[in-house]
Amino acid sequence: MTRRDLLLSCAAAPLAAAVSASPRYQPSWDSIDGRPSPRWYADSKFGIFIHWGVYSVPAYAPVYSKTEMKYAEWYWHSLNNGPESSTRKFHERVYGPNFSYFDFAPMFKAELYDPDQWADVIKRSGAKYVALTSKHHEGFTLWKNAEANRAWGRPWNAVDIGPKRDVALELMEAGRRKGLRMGIYYSLYEWYNPLWLADKPRYVAAHMFPQFRDAVNHLKPSIIFSDGEWELPSADWRSAELLAWLFNESPVAGEVVINDRWGKDTRHRHGGYYTTEYTSGMQASAHPWEESRGMAFSYGYNRTEGAEDYRTDRELLMMLIDIVSRGGNLLLDIGPRADGRIPPIMEERLLQLGEWLRVNGEAIYGTRARNVTRQWSEGTVPVLEEKEYMSEYPITALVDTPPTGSARVEAFFTLGNGAVYAILPRRPISEVLLRGIDAGAGVHVTLLDGGQPLESRMENGNLRVSIPTALSASLAARQAYVLKLAGAK
Repeated sequence: MTRRDLLLSCAAAPLAAAVSASPRYQPSWDSIDGRPSPRWYADSKFGIFIHWGVYSVPAYAPVYSKTEMKYAEWYWHSLNNGPESSTRKFHERVYGPNFSYFDFAPMFKAELYDPDQWADVIKRSGAKYVALTSKHHEGFTLWKNAEANRAWGRPWNAVDIGPKRDVALELMEAGRRKGLRMGIYYSLYEWYNPLWLADKPRYVAAHMFPQFRDAVNHLKPSIIFSDGEWELPSADWRSAELLAWLFNESPVAGEVVINDRWGKDTRHRHGGYYTTEYTSGMQASAHPWEESRGMAFSYGYNRTEGAEDYRTDRELLMMLIDIVSRGGNLLLDIGPRADGRIPPIMEERLLQLGEWLRVNGEAIYGTRARNVTRQWSEGTVPVLEEKEYMSEYPITALVDTPPTGSARVEAFFTLGNGAVYAILPRRPISEVLLRGIDAGAGVHVTLLDGGQPLESRMENGNLRVSIPTALSASLAARQAYVLKLAGAK
């Protein structure tokens, strides 16, 4: 060995040792499930979902139907629900019976798309991460992908048709410049992909596997929200094998976070964080979890939704606070228009949330669930239904207008930075009584908005906090108020 070779060998030794010290994940759920979820995800608490694709052109779903899909991104699938489906009737009336779904692709032009503006709005919302639909069940990819064109026998990606731009990569880069963690939604299956319909094992091997790897290598996502897994068990998707590659070989092996949608057998059992959809989320779980929902009834932009269908800024804020108090994350969706604009009502909601988080984010980011997550008034405490998909979540009613005889939420709690944060959903008038506070050697109370110290005293395990009259009056316009109880548990 020459002296130069010896020097190179010695220089490489620390790197080789570091690489060899990294865990090597095997293609089995026992191994994959042993990977800890990167901490950045649990600290972030609030992310933005973005559903955008060819379905953004028709942008239609029946809002108030009890029998048909309310998700506008399912437009193509809904066309095949029979001649009496409202989507089929709408389609034939507006576009004609011979207008195919493929004909929407050239109309998906994104001519007003400005990824820097999107990233700026998301940053100002207070969200910490983003999951963009790199490919929904329609199979159209928002980056240039050879597998999409090959399988469909036509241009079926945003670079070769429609926008003629790598809209996914542009947003990834714009978001990273703003300090956001950028990720993707990726559907494992495609409704009408010819290869999927003819030969599912070959679809997995020849289409899904290389396409997924291409997306990861090209977009370098920090989060992957998998979906469409319910059609096959994870063994048939070869999910553990795919994830072993992701955690061992991919360019995002160390930082990427995944969800639990990798086969009909995996939700709330395998993968990464657990997912719920249009529910109240998980009521008590030490496992990382996330509730995702649109601001109205659909993820993709739906032109039939009116202002009355959108959750108010207060409703969305109460959801965020409540979910975080129980240890979860909120993934709130926006559905841009086909021309690339974020609908103004969606942008407004994001900025309203950001205004509150700008002042009170310390009580949200990096916190964990306390053993007592809410304080209730006297009355019957309601039990929220825990489901994976579609259940009532009347959190604002439980805060503002509970039914007669039912308890009302007086405070939400989070824990972090050596303090308990008591988030009050109504303006404190003269004093606040917080029950079951462990003050230890003592507690120091401040109003998080402005940092003003507040007088307090312990009374039999409860903490009574005085609110000066002048301060109470100045807080009248706020949606929720945070007391920081330093030294409390």
